[in-house]
Amino acid sequence: MWCNRLLRHPLFLGQRSSVRAKSGLAQLAHILEGELEGIRGAGTWKNERVITSKQGPYIHVEGSKGQILNFCANNYLGLSSHPEVIRSGLETMEKFGAGLSSVRFICGTQNIHKDLEKKISHFHQREDAILYASCFDANAGIFEALLTPEDAVLSDELNHASIIDGIRLCKANKYRYKHMDMQDLEAKLQEAQKCRLRLVATDGVFSMDGDIAPLKEMCALAQKYQAIIFIDECHATGFLGPNGRGTDELLGVMDQVVIVNSTLGKALGGAAGGYTTGPKALVDLLRQRSRPYLFSNSLPPAVVGCASKALDLLMESNAIAQSMANKTRRFRSKMAEAGFTISGNDHPICPVMLGDARLASVIADDMLERGIYVIGFSFPVVPKGKARIRVQISAVHSEEDIDRCVEAFTEVGRKHGALP
Repeated sequence: MWCNRLLRHPLFLGQRSSVRAKSGLAQLAHILEGELEGIRGAGTWKNERVITSKQGPYIHVEGSKGQILNFCANNYLGLSSHPEVIRSGLETMEKFGAGLSSVRFICGTQNIHKDLEKKISHFHQREDAILYASCFDANAGIFEALLTPEDAVLSDELNHASIIDGIRLCKANKYRYKHMDMQDLEAKLQEAQKCRLRLVATDGVFSMDGDIAPLKEMCALAQKYQAIIFIDECHATGFLGPNGRGTDELLGVMDQVVIVNSTLGKALGGAAGGYTTGPKALVDLLRQRSRPYLFSNSLPPAVVGCASKALDLLMESNAIAQSMANKTRRFRSKMAEAGFTISGNDHPICPVMLGDARLASVIADDMLERGIYVIGFSFPVVPKGKARIRVQISAVHSEEDIDRCVEAFTEVGRKHGALP
């Protein structure tokens, strides 16, 4: 009996708890080290290079000498360091503060947030828009709020991770169709006819491949099977289409695409933020039910100011976007002439296909030694056996920058056997 009392003594219980905690921690450490070693062994370890300057065509990278030519930013229009965009952010922060310390529905909505939402909906020619902290949040917040177990969502197999995760959160019937395969999409739409609502979700531009969704064909199928189209336009907003409104404008289906999600963190200033734009009733529902919107702080005023000015510049002229398109064609044609395989359509995302993860990594490292900043992508970001270096063209690159990048790729490619 005295042994039982001893075992129940607080001091003894505390010691046993400590032993269990240490044992659990040791087990966790063992599991984590195994996972990390597996990543290292597969050659897919991702190192974060540290930039010590503002974003732009030329940057400074910790550990590297001099200026580095940057070819891997989503800074398509070069607006992330545009003086007018920076000035607008500073002036807006001076007037409206550093942040709201609140979600939107409590005390986190300023007139600048409503003004930006109106500007976004006007730009996309939709009824209304709602801001999020990121487009990842916008994608995480729409499917659960809109779809029920009576509905169906049909998703391209190569959709962005944020769309995949957002769909996982909802209770709709889930269908995955082969990448840009309209026959498979039609078959899945036929299967989903029993459902109340059918939502087809696709990237407008697929960020790892630079290919553009066949929206004309998708919209025709949507009309045939009474479905609605949702597109993620993160890698299209600002520069695709005659006025930079995206793939739906480029392909002439703006009146048929119902929902557009996109970002303020790429072409439109590059700071942060995302949004959904579409029917007013949908936006009203998201304000009531979308969890990332309801439980995240409002966008900081500086971010709102930068994005608003970026949209102003974009709506004033499409000259910047045209400059980027010309430089994209130059890079793609010169790389093809050198013998590289460049995936995707005529888009500033230019994936240099290499196949092997280690090869992509060492070529990227050698490019940095030559003053060119690019990054290798491998599994799990892209499928196994399809490793590549994703080059991204910006309007602020010069033709000389483009040529220098191609020359460096050619030299390094021959060194490592990627070219004959």
